[in-house]
Amino acid sequence: MNDMQNINGQTGYVASNEMVRRSDYYSLLQAAKEGDVIKIKRGLYTSEEELSKQMIDTEKVVPGGVLCLYSAWFIHHLSTQIPTEHCLAVRRGRKIVLPDYPPVKLYWWAESAYSTGIIEMEIEEFSVKVYDMEKSVCDAVRFRNKIGIDVCSEIVHAYLGKRERNIDKLMKYANVLRVGKTMKSYLEILL
Repeated sequence: MNDMQNINGQTGYVASNEMVRRSDYYSLLQAAKEGDVIKIKRGLYTSEEELSKQMIDTEKVVPGGVLCLYSAWFIHHLSTQIPTEHCLAVRRGRKIVLPDYPPVKLYWWAESAYSTGIIEMEIEEFSVKVYDMEKSVCDAVRFRNKIGIDVCSEIVHAYLGKRERNIDKLMKYANVLRVGKTMKSYLEILL
């Protein structure tokens, strides 16, 4: 279905309400019935080609979602672990309907944790929101007991080995996220 190629400047995803506005809704339903497009969730369709890509259009799948934890660590080359699902942070209290595919793991975060360190990156033709390196490192320290000390150490080591690191920004975020003392201990040992 050629309409998948350029709807509202995005590629690969189409919302049924956009097709209704363009009077193409029934052709979308027919394409889904024939298997030319795949229904991701109610009102959102894509092609098999788009599903084969590593990145998803996060704003279409989970509006307001920000790539975090394993997804952000992978994007910033802070961890060797390849995420098996897209990790997305959303504001606490939001109700989200997740698609059957691709696999998405949601994290509901308080405002200070959610809004700190969001940047936009161009990944596989998608403009996606992701946490910057410093926020991602702070998240590793925040969740060190859940992800394991070895993974946390790997992320902090990888960050400290990067030229573009910003220790002042890292400590500022650490204090906002209430892991300042722990982060300071890591840095004293590793620097």
